[in-house]
Amino acid sequence: MTRFAAIADVHGNRWALEAVLEDVARAGVTVIVNLGDNLFGPLDVDGSADLLKRLKLPGVAGNQDRVLVEPESPHGAWLAGLPLRLELPGILMFHGTPRADDVYLLETVHGDGVTLATDPEIAERLGDVSQALLLCGHTHIPRVVRCDERLIVNPGSVGLQAYADDDPLPHVMETGSPHARYAILEQDGRHWRVDLRSIRYDWEAAARFASGNGRDDWAYRLRTGRAFSRGL
Repeated sequence: MTRFAAIADVHGNRWALEAVLEDVARAGVTVIVNLGDNLFGPLDVDGSADLLKRLKLPGVAGNQDRVLVEPESPHGAWLAGLPLRLELPGILMFHGTPRADDVYLLETVHGDGVTLATDPEIAERLGDVSQALLLCGHTHIPRVVRCDERLIVNPGSVGLQAYADDDPLPHVMETGSPHARYAILEQDGRHWRVDLRSIRYDWEAAARFASGNGRDDWAYRLRTGRAFSRGL
């Protein structure tokens, strides 16, 4: 696998997912890997699940996929079948870190905000994994980071460009625009070229759907890529 696309954190946003898949096809890419958090949220869960299940993408489960793995969930069996890690030749895929799907790999949360993690922090979270290319999601922030001889790529989120969380401390993650994110990776000899892509889609339709489900907070984030209005 020398050229492929990586997606993550769709969060039920069928509108964004369809736009990303169209862009992948236009780029002539035929292989897509999925880094988890597929459905969680107030958007088109069934439409997103049907599309992703038809595609049968190689991928892993995210922390919020685990929340939806319940016997009564219509998509629980599919989500339960996703591994926490997936290894391909020279590549390791996971959602958060290799050991925990709910821990940030490339960011560190402090009392006054979020910063890029230091090399020692990243190395400790990676443990003894030795693959040259590591793919993660979870933070929704697109990044390409080198740690020792390992290249780490977070393609960003397909479906949600900002959120707020209280774990481990109150913080926000935000890209600052509503565009869907993903990455195209291409091997060039022993190295990888990474194209972090941002794609327009009908975020107004997604925002209206979120509001219709009582989630105006999601609607604002879908429209702006920011967690909160600074004017409030």
